[in-house]
Amino acid sequence: MLLSRRFALLAGTSIVALAVPAMAQDAQPTEAVVLDEVVLDATAPTQGYVVPTSQIATKTETPVIETQQSVSIITKQQFEDQGAQSMTQALRYTAGVTAEPFGGDPRFDQPNLRGFDVGNSQYLNGLHLIRDFGAMGLELYGLERVEVLRGPSSGLYGSGSPGGIINMVQKHAQFDNFSEAGLGFGTNQNSLFFDVNRSTSDDMAWRLTGLLSDNEEQVDEVTNERGYLAAAASWQMDDASTLDLMLSYQKDSPISPAGVPYGLTQDVDAEDARDFYAGYPDADDSDRKMLNLGVEYKRELDNGWRLEQGFRYQKFDWKYTGFFSGHSYADGIVYPGAIYQDESSNTVHVDTRLLGEATTGAVTHKLVFGVDISRWSADNTTEFNYSSSLPDYWGTVPPLNFFDPDYSVSFPRSAGYRDVQDLTIEQTGIYAQDEISWNNWRATLVLRHDWAEQTGSAVSNFVGFETVTDAGQKDEATTGRVGVSYLFANGVAPYVSYATSFEPEIGIYRGSEAYKPTEGKQWEAGVKYQPTSFDALITAAVYDLKQQNVRRTVAPGIDEQIGEVHVRGFELEGTAELAEGWDIRGAYSYTDAVQKGGDKDGLMMTNTPYNAASIWLDRDFGNGVRVGGGIRYIGERYGNLTNTYKIDSVTLGDLGASYTRDNVVASVNVTNITDEAYVASCSDFGCFYGDGREVQARLTYKW
Repeated sequence: MLLSRRFALLAGTSIVALAVPAMAQDAQPTEAVVLDEVVLDATAPTQGYVVPTSQIATKTETPVIETQQSVSIITKQQFEDQGAQSMTQALRYTAGVTAEPFGGDPRFDQPNLRGFDVGNSQYLNGLHLIRDFGAMGLELYGLERVEVLRGPSSGLYGSGSPGGIINMVQKHAQFDNFSEAGLGFGTNQNSLFFDVNRSTSDDMAWRLTGLLSDNEEQVDEVTNERGYLAAAASWQMDDASTLDLMLSYQKDSPISPAGVPYGLTQDVDAEDARDFYAGYPDADDSDRKMLNLGVEYKRELDNGWRLEQGFRYQKFDWKYTGFFSGHSYADGIVYPGAIYQDESSNTVHVDTRLLGEATTGAVTHKLVFGVDISRWSADNTTEFNYSSSLPDYWGTVPPLNFFDPDYSVSFPRSAGYRDVQDLTIEQTGIYAQDEISWNNWRATLVLRHDWAEQTGSAVSNFVGFETVTDAGQKDEATTGRVGVSYLFANGVAPYVSYATSFEPEIGIYRGSEAYKPTEGKQWEAGVKYQPTSFDALITAAVYDLKQQNVRRTVAPGIDEQIGEVHVRGFELEGTAELAEGWDIRGAYSYTDAVQKGGDKDGLMMTNTPYNAASIWLDRDFGNGVRVGGGIRYIGERYGNLTNTYKIDSVTLGDLGASYTRDNVVASVNVTNITDEAYVASCSDFGCFYGDGREVQARLTYKW
């Protein structure tokens, strides 16, 4: 097989020197910046809000200020202070992110990043999570932090959206003893949770984390019962080798929010429309299971280099019946559709790399050479039945009267649209990275080549009769990133970079042919500031981003590739830990995401606000009391590709407080404190309202 033959290949890399002008305010020569040695354990718990180092951008210990790319890190402390209950909620105060494009949705964590859907650009412990129908929806309590890397990142990671990738870091076993257990209760969610970590010797540690929760959204019919259990172990095998194991199992039953037609959002009060369910509760059903087994190995070699390997196996099964409203609507009558989904997939992903340093004269090279292999196989069956307002061969779902809905009506599951896919995708990438240090200058060059192959078949009746399509397709691409920055002695670091992306698309277009891979490219220029007098990281960036073969849903069950999207934007983000126990996080984003070519030339991309801003301020009074609050602004945006559905802007407020006494922590959070009823997004599956006011309290005992 093509991928197997190329498994052992390793790419070389050449060094390109770039230059950018020095900042005008510091035209005089500066002394070389000498940084303290940074020792990073990428799996260790993070403290506070400011994380000056992360492995997501370079897979090395390079400080964030020295990377020529936009990076945001959301810590466990921020999760807790803001009362986040999902990964998307944790991203509410992050630049460049539309965190909850489907409002209150227990199924997915599928934010938009720089105008692009990143549902299939999410990683767990640096390894790709693959699914054809959106993101997985991992339990937030099992995570240590969430890392956002904005812009094309295929040079190191292979598949990914040009908007960026999101990496979730699981809780690892630590060589320390700590424990907690508690309960949560509130407007929408009740839960029991525990997290126990023990170091049994100088070279062995284990950790056990678990949660049971019962979640109800603002629509009574949209619920989710979840059980999560994770075990982790760390073994210091000898003076040079460490081995980490992570095993997690998640079982839940998320019910699909049906949304409402756009016309309904214009005709009735938002508070009434927000509570309406455009489906049939007696027919709803959902059973989802997810198993993850991860292994991480590190060994210090005798020659000063280091070998690292990450492995993950995932088993994912989900069978559900759900509803969507579409946009067929007239005089209070809603015409819903039903979706029947049965999917089963297996993923194996291995990333092996060598890391070391070399010196050429006054120049230091931090080098990474790696090979990255993944295999995803799935059996997916999707069926749609529409309401009687559509042609009969699609099947029939009874319409609903918004003013007097009758949910007791029964209806047969008829032969509507049906798509059966038996697919396997294998992808191999070889990559090399050189991080160059010369006096105050820093430069990065990343080069990667990927081979991707899709095999299998698809059976579809989209055209009114059954067709069988060979899904076979092979793609390959070379991607990379080059960037340069200059470190001033006052903590200011301007930079410029150019990066490309490549992402093979899963599936068959209308049952007839495989999708083309997407390709992206971006210029980015910015400045980072890390003051020396207090812990803070402030970043600003402008970028110009293009992607070809963008895939978008144009009707339920139907995706098309719409050509090119051109995004230009500006982002400002700052995180600081100030004196007197103050923590602050602020962000502003301007995003101009435009479709290019065809009949939609010049129209905006969906659910991408021109302007978004947020600020969160938190204070620890030092006597056990901690209080915080924040404001989020989401600007006007469009809900469909033809820009006929305009979504109003909204401003939301959040509050949080906690009190710690001895081993007990009591906390309460209120999100959307004014109970604003607002449309979070629209699509061809309908319009979705954001979460109303939620109150959540937690009582935790630590020992």
